[in-house]
This record gives sequence, structure tokens and C-alpha cells, in this order.
Amino acid sequence: MFVFVCAGCGAELTAPLSQVALPVHAHQKYGNGIQLPVLMEQGTFAVEPEPWGPPWRKWEEIQPDEAAARGIHAPVYSLSDGAPGAVVIAPGDARGTVLIPEKAGGYCCGLDGADGPNMACEACGLPVASRIDDCSLWQAVWLAPDAVHRLPADGTDAEVAPLSWAEAMAEGMGTPPFEPVTTWGSVRGSAHWWSWSPRWEAAVGRALAHLLAASQGRPVTVPDGLAQEVLQRALDVLLPAGPPVRRAVLAGPGQPAPDADVEILLVPGHPQTGNVWAPEGSATSAYLVPLPFGVWLWLAFPEPHLPLPASGAMPDGVLRDDPPAPRPAHLFRADPMAFQRAMVRLPAVRSPWLRKIHENLTQQTRARIF
Repeated sequence: MFVFVCAGCGAELTAPLSQVALPVHAHQKYGNGIQLPVLMEQGTFAVEPEPWGPPWRKWEEIQPDEAAARGIHAPVYSLSDGAPGAVVIAPGDARGTVLIPEKAGGYCCGLDGADGPNMACEACGLPVASRIDDCSLWQAVWLAPDAVHRLPADGTDAEVAPLSWAEAMAEGMGTPPFEPVTTWGSVRGSAHWWSWSPRWEAAVGRALAHLLAASQGRPVTVPDGLAQEVLQRALDVLLPAGPPVRRAVLAGPGQPAPDADVEILLVPGHPQTGNVWAPEGSATSAYLVPLPFGVWLWLAFPEPHLPLPASGAMPDGVLRDDPPAPRPAHLFRADPMAFQRAMVRLPAVRSPWLRKIHENLTQQTRARIF
């Protein structure tokens, strides 16, 4: 485990933390006026390897060679000129910090960090982090990479090996596809409803970009059930119809070995390292489409719901007997920002047909694909 300390005076700024993979939805902006929960689980941190945060430069100011060197292969609205390596933690894990009033950018419903670090080290006053809690943003504290140092926590071993896939399966929990969302309130009081999970919308947005790249311009099919519900409609709209069809299947720990002729695999990312699961044998040449571990786990091993409440003692294997969560009133739509963020980082977007999909994102959003 680690603690983060002020680069100026060495004061501890966090509780002891263990590293996990950066969530796909870390930079998501969801809906309008939505009250999103805390991004990171208590006691964890993640690192954004790319530059993020102010200052920003518009695409017109960036030379093609610079964009390519940063792994950006298609136009975006802007790119960050901030330092890479920002660290995100849960707000409750911050220690020894105070807000900087003159840096309180945002205030639709809270802070958005647009003015740069808005939290300072309480001991020496160095700006060290940005508190994010505005509407439609995940609540988090982002530690500025050039203002903090990471040190082993006292009495802990910083070099603990990550979980094996078997251990991750034993400890992991699936991410439900539906969850309640709420606004910050209205003249009639707080409003809430059951919705497709914002986590799923971001995860599918990234996966859809990879599926399009893997398709090579041919139709793609995904497994029946929930995977088909969240992916197939967009694939059918964005890709041409007719044979030959490329088939995508779920693969990963605890799943049967994929057939040799399967060309696309939907695989999990490791919950701690983010590294994607890789097959062995004849399937090693398949295109690997990454999914967050919790989303993949729900697709591969969906939690059962009983049609009626159980009475008496809970039977073996029954996880709960409450009714299933209410379904959203609309079809699933992938997150357009997560889709675009993944798409522009894939070299395949340089192909004309895929570049056209990227350029027509606004039109596809109006068609309710996103």
C-alpha cells in the first residue's frame, strides 16, 4: 500500500491506498444535472497515464506529428497540456488539505476543477489536488502528479503481487447493468429513476470502438442476451449488412476455450492492473475487445433473479430473493465520449470508412445510437 505526500513539505495527503485499474468512466460527463456517486472505492487509487486537466489546446493548435506521438489518430476538440500521471482517489481518503476559494471553478452544483488545483496542502499551502463534485461528474479528488510523491505506507509491503485471475474471480463482483440515478433536485424535490448504468454506457462505448476496428468493415455479431442488447443495435446500424460475418464471443477465466475460427473476443481487464486477459493456443490471433472486469463478469456469469420471492430458508446457490431491478424505459445507448476517446486512439480510425463514423458522431447521437 502507498500514501501520497506533499512534494513541498512531505506532509501526508492521503490514507494508505492500494492501486487499481483506472475506471473507463473516470472522465465521463453523464446527462444534465445528474448526481453521480464517488468514482473510486475507499482505500484505492488509480493513475491516468495520459495528460489530463488544464491547460487545454484546441485541435487546430496541434501539429499532426505531435498528435501522432501522443497516440491520437483523428481530430478531437482539444487535448490537455497538463502533466501525465494524475492520481485519482476517493474524497474521503484525502488528508491534510484545504480548499482554495479563488480556484472554485464550476458551481453549477459543485466544483469541476476547470481552474486547476483547488485543494492545497494544509501544512505549506502548495496546490496539490482538484476536488470534483459538480453535477454530471463522478465525485473524486485528482492529485496533481507534479505536486505529490508516492511512498510505501508504514508497516505495509508496497510490492504486493496483483491477484491472479482465479483470485480476482473469487473476490470480484459483477457490475449491474441497471442502477438508480438522481438529479441534484428540482422545484418539486429530488428526482430519481432506474436507468442503464453510466458505468455500462462508458464500458460499451469503449468496446464498440474496438468492435468496429476489429470488424474490418464487415458485419459483427455478439453473444445472445445482454451483450446483444447493449451492442448489436449499434453494430447493425454502423456496419454494412450481409456476409461474411465476423463473430465476437465472450472469453476469459472460467469460460470455455474459444473456437479456433473465432476472430473477436470480449475479454476482461484485470481489476488491479487493467491488463486484458489473453487466450492461449489457437485463439491468440483473435482481436481482444476489453471490458471492465465487473461488466465482463456480469455478462459471463449473470446473477440470477427468482421469478417469485422465496419462502423459508434460502436455498443453496440463491444469492437473494428480491425482485429484479426495474428496467429502464429506453433502449441502451453507449456513451459517446467514451466511444470517441477510444476511437481516436486506435490506428484503424485512419481508414476512410471508420473515420466517417467518427466524424458523424453527432448524427449518430441524434439517431439514439449514443
